[in-house]
Amino acid sequence: MVKMDNDVIDNDAAGDHFDFEDEVESQLRNLALTGHVGFDSLPDQLVNKATNQGFCFNILCIGETGIGKSTLMNTLFNTNFENEPQHHNMPGVKLKANTYELQESNVRLKLTIVDTVGFGDQINKDDSYKSIVEYINQQFENYLQEELKVCRSLFNYHDSRIHACLYFISPTGHGLKSLDLLTMKNLDNKVNIIPVIAKADIITKSELQKFKLKIMNELVSNGVQIYQFPTDDETVAEVNASMNSFLPFAVVGSTEEIKLGNKMVKARQYPWGIVQVENESHCDFVKLREMLVRVNMEDLREKTHTKHYELYRRSKLTEMGFVDDTTGGKNFSLQEVYESKRSEHLNELQRKEDEMRQMFVLRVKEKEGELKKSEKELHDKFDKLKKMHMEEKKKLEDKKKSLHDEMGAFEARKKQAEEIMKDAAHGVTKQGKKK
Repeated sequence: MVKMDNDVIDNDAAGDHFDFEDEVESQLRNLALTGHVGFDSLPDQLVNKATNQGFCFNILCIGETGIGKSTLMNTLFNTNFENEPQHHNMPGVKLKANTYELQESNVRLKLTIVDTVGFGDQINKDDSYKSIVEYINQQFENYLQEELKVCRSLFNYHDSRIHACLYFISPTGHGLKSLDLLTMKNLDNKVNIIPVIAKADIITKSELQKFKLKIMNELVSNGVQIYQFPTDDETVAEVNASMNSFLPFAVVGSTEEIKLGNKMVKARQYPWGIVQVENESHCDFVKLREMLVRVNMEDLREKTHTKHYELYRRSKLTEMGFVDDTTGGKNFSLQEVYESKRSEHLNELQRKEDEMRQMFVLRVKEKEGELKKSEKELHDKFDKLKKMHMEEKKKLEDKKKSLHDEMGAFEARKKQAEEIMKDAAHGVTKQGKKK
């Protein structure tokens, strides 16, 4: 079993605590009453007050879509919660909570059922448990914030902390899936886990017993701590001890009633026969209902508050700087803790501000270096282009001058040729006149 570090109690502090209790016990005096006083009615007063106030109970149902979570809840509380059917195309796990007001005799129960919609439907299931852990922690946080208020109203506060987690295991007969182990491992220190094998009527009794044994061996070998029905109360110790040996419960759910003999029973009818939900030789539904609702509901509520919530509360208060003085000195001062945390916060802000300033200066220098480098590259490129332009211009001017010289020479030769032709023509004319 997994032992949490937060469960470890400092030996010195425990010794001081027990010494103090022994000292108080030694100072007590037992006196005999000479007549009836009336404080023997305190238990009745508590019962009447609790009955008038009502009770709340919150159940978290974890299991794949279509495994029978809603059907089992309807069967368990003998009603119809009218849940909408879910589909397998959810992109992630979403937790959906529904609260109902139930009454049996003169006892009122505010029941909250939280369903994990889309659990196990994704291709990548590594993060499926994270949204569940976040939801449970958020309910603890809400209760803690209510406790820390100046004006508290815990009397009429709707406690949404999860009291019991029914983990639905697929009846494969081959042991637990890696998703099951990973999820329960991350939840066992936050909630009371009660594993159940869903749709247990699809495997034989011999296979079921082997499957149960294999599941428990895997839970123990992986250090997963499930809820054990308490045996410290003599009134329920025997039945709880025997029921612990039946874990995980193999259950079948059905709201349909079938006439069997002279009475109507909840059952599932198949071509080969009938599976009765409330027949203990067919499934463990009655055992689950007895343990969860009739015998151990208050223990589940109490363990949620005294163990799981206490671990969360202790860790959060420790993070806030609240520590118990185990040296026998004065208790912590709220003002001192506030000033200390405020000083730490301001120092942290100053440190981050200095880091950001240094980072800013460093980035500015880096940017300046990059800009200077880019400017130098641009100047070099400009000078290179300018030099190329001057060279091209000089080449063009030289070529232009050469063309001008060639044109001048051509014009001179042309003029000379014209004069020669003119002289030749003049000579021919003279010879013709002589003739």
